[in-house]
Amino acid sequence: MSESAHEPSPFPPTAPPPRRVSPGLYLVATPIGNLRDMTLRALDVLAAADLVLAEDTRVTAKLLAAYGLKAKLERCDDHASARAAEIAIERVREGQVVALVSDAGTPVISDPGFVVARAFIAADLPVHPVPGASSLLAALCIAGQPSDRFLFAGFLPPKSGARKTMLEEVRAARQTLVFFESGPRLAASLADMAQVLGPRPAAVTRELTKLYEEAIRGTLAELAVDPRCDGPKGEIVIVIGPGEVQVASAADADAALLEALARLPTGEAASEVAQALDLPRKPLYRRALELQGRG
Repeated sequence: MSESAHEPSPFPPTAPPPRRVSPGLYLVATPIGNLRDMTLRALDVLAAADLVLAEDTRVTAKLLAAYGLKAKLERCDDHASARAAEIAIERVREGQVVALVSDAGTPVISDPGFVVARAFIAADLPVHPVPGASSLLAALCIAGQPSDRFLFAGFLPPKSGARKTMLEEVRAARQTLVFFESGPRLAASLADMAQVLGPRPAAVTRELTKLYEEAIRGTLAELAVDPRCDGPKGEIVIVIGPGEVQVASAADADAALLEALARLPTGEAASEVAQALDLPRKPLYRRALELQGRG
């Protein structure tokens, strides 16, 4: 038996047959590194597409060529998404198939394609997801942090001050946090994260599905000084474990109540402190009365 007989078929003989691709907008996920991660349905849609909207037409042209496909390409980046939406809507109204792709992964997520998808929804035209590779989900799977609830916060601002402000906004979240980041800013971002979020466990993932795939795990402070996190190449996803629940002490509650009572009626003060400290309102209301000498 020849060696070629052992090579797997590129398409399983038992794979479901392709379905007809009807007119509409298709949000097509593309590989984030490993070209074998393209789905059969994605290939069907791209082969049938009359127009493909692409974040970078050069990147997408190379991707299509890898699968022996050709298509009419239209740029859809931050500067051209509104025009791309107009063109795509006109094409679909003419009965054509339009596919939208990002440079890698699932489009619309932190991606200019969102403008197109929202325009189609507003125009009451069909929008179809073609799911596949996602760096967000791939990183979450291998980070070793809770994945039952997570908050995806996208890219942080490039400057430290604005970055810390954004981190303060998510500091109280009890879910796992997920961020995108670039290599040159990684170490500085990790240092700001350690300062604002505290000693949380985290993972820095890069080059997902590629030859040099890597997941670096540790506390935020440890990762901030890890030489592997000092300007690495490749796309980076940071996954941070949820913060520990801080239970307010009786002294904390009293201090908050006294401050609130100085400016609010008793009931409103108890409600505000209950929400701020995540404590039940009724005991706080009774304590507020005691602090006022009415209990």
